[in-house]
Order: sequence, then structure tokens, then C-alpha cells
Amino acid sequence: MTGVPPRPGTARAWSELLRVSALPSVPGDALAGAAAAGPGPGRGTAWAVGASVCLYEAGMALNDWADRHVDAVERPGRPLPSGRVAPAAALGAAGALTAAGLALASRAGRPALAAASALAATVWAYDLRLKHTAAGPAAMGAARGLDVLLGALATASAGRVRETRPAAQGPPRTGAAAGGGRAVTAALAAAAPSAAALAAHTYAVTAVSRHEADGGSTAAPAGALAAAVLLALLAAGSGPPSPAAERRTPPRTGSGDRHGTATRLPRAILRRAAPPPAPAPPPAPAPSPAGRHRVASDRVAVIMAGAYLRTVAGPLLHAVLNPSPHLTQRAVGGGVRAMIPLQAVLAARSGSPVAGTALLGLAPVARRLARKVSPT
Repeated sequence: MTGVPPRPGTARAWSELLRVSALPSVPGDALAGAAAAGPGPGRGTAWAVGASVCLYEAGMALNDWADRHVDAVERPGRPLPSGRVAPAAALGAAGALTAAGLALASRAGRPALAAASALAATVWAYDLRLKHTAAGPAAMGAARGLDVLLGALATASAGRVRETRPAAQGPPRTGAAAGGGRAVTAALAAAAPSAAALAAHTYAVTAVSRHEADGGSTAAPAGALAAAVLLALLAAGSGPPSPAAERRTPPRTGSGDRHGTATRLPRAILRRAAPPPAPAPPPAPAPSPAGRHRVASDRVAVIMAGAYLRTVAGPLLHAVLNPSPHLTQRAVGGGVRAMIPLQAVLAARSGSPVAGTALLGLAPVARRLARKVSPT
């Protein structure tokens, strides 16, 4: 039977509300942060991924609840204005998912919970207050950067003894607390470049998304395209040289100064004063395992940087040439999917090519889901 309206609360409506096709772009934040933090993915990383997914989906539900009146005019087919999901249900889901995300982050330690709390506050502030202001793109970029830092802090702090101990055991030892503080500081410093890169990409894509409904802007997609090219070049650039690869040139030795003083001395004195011939330089050492790993990571990162640029550049260029609403929406969708190869290249550049390759495997999943449910 045709023409029957969809039932309220169906799985299809909730998948549209939560934009499940964008979910593959979420785990890479925590994994990129974990790769930058050093020890690699672990139990804390798993808690961070779960928290990230919950907070991301909370933001999606809250976004549609806050925009339900605007969507009734501009996008009446969305789940809330079409009546397929009740506004109260969407708001309740946003609250429940936020609580779940904070609970999961707390399992990874206090630093991770602090990062998740800042992330949740940013998400709610964006959806309820900042989205339609000039600070909107910056708030979205900050949220993505905080998500990366959440992964780094959860990975670095998981497994450490909690600062709160039973009274019978006395106060925590100062040395242990100081060591934990140093680990948190080191994790933040190491993950800051990856967080900044993903924040910049998110800022650019959010700026384009503000023109989805009406189109007409060439400046936003052009700026996003320039930012994507710059990020790809930076991501594909060589990292710090490996100590095993550094070679020092032996200092030059000579018998005279730059004015040729030695050439005016008698030849007999020169023969007696001449230094013995320098020994032959030792053969170059073979690359260490760390050096080979660095080279492999760099090669993988270059390939992934190309995948990132190929994903994001085409749709943005089309939006520059023809800023119609349809092509602008496609550019935003491409920007969301491009998060995955960007996260992959950042993980590989941090020395985790295996994690980067695994992340890149989520790209086909995101493409297939995007054909069924729009990520925007």
C-alpha cells in the first residue's frame, strides 16, 4: 500500500535524526589522540571512543531539537518537523546520551572526564546558543579538538592509580600525583597538533554548512578548499628526522689559515708538521628498527594525505564553481567523510600506521551509509 506516512519513532527516522552515516568519522578522534599520546590504543582509548560516540549523537539530537522551527520551513522532511520523532523524545535522547558519554569518560580517569565535560558543554552551547552566530564554526572546531584531547588523556591516564584512595591507606603519594600530572601535560602537548588540524578542518566545513539551505556562497567553499590543501601538505610533510638517519659530516682539517700562511713556510717544516692522514670514515650504520618504522609511517601518511585531499577537494571545487544548495550539501558531506582519512594520516604521522590503516577502512563504510542517510 502506498501513500502511508511513516510511523513516528521508526528506526529510519532515528537514523536520520542521529545522522548515523557520520558516525564512522567519530572513533578516529580518540585514536588520533591515542597515537599522539604515545602508548597506543588501550582500555582508556575504548572508553574515550564510547564517550565520543555518545556525545556526538547527543549533539545531533539536540541540534534537530533546537532547529525544529527552522527546519519546519527549510527542511520539512527532517524527522522532527515531519512528526516522525517527537521533540520531547529528541531532547530526552540528547540528555541521556550526554550522561552516558560522561559516565564512559569517567571510567578512563579524571583528566578524561574533565575533557569530556568541556566537550559536552561546548556541544550544548553550540546547539542552543552559538550555532547561528559568528562563533558557531569556532565552537564546532573546538568540539572536535576536545574530542582528540579526550582520546589522548584517556589513553595516557587509564590504568594509573586514582588520586582518591581509601582513608585507611592515607593520602596519595606526592610522587605518584606529580607523575600523573606530568603524564597529562605530556599527553596534551603531544596531541595538540592533531587536535588543531582536525579543529581547523571542522571550522572550514562548518563555515560551508551555514549555506546548505540557500547556497550562493563561493567564499566559504573556496576558503575550505584552501585550508584542505594546506592541511594535506602539512600532513604529508616529513616529520622530525630519526636519530639513526642523522649523519654528521667530519670536520675539515687543514694545515693553514684562510690567508695561506702555511704556504709561506719552508717545505721541510711543512713535511715535519703535516698531520698523519685521517682514518677512513666508518661505514654508515644500518637503519635501526625505530628508523625503519618512522620511514614506513611517513610513507603511509603521504598516501593517506592524498586520500584526504581526494575526498574533500572535488566536492568543494564543485561548490566553488556552482554554489547551489545541492552542491553545497555535497561539499559538506564530503568534508564530513574526509575526517576519516585526515584522522588516519594524523595517526600514521604520530607513529601508528596500523591504526591509521584501520581508520582508513572506515571510509567505504561511511560512503555506503551516506547513500542511505544524509550526514548533514
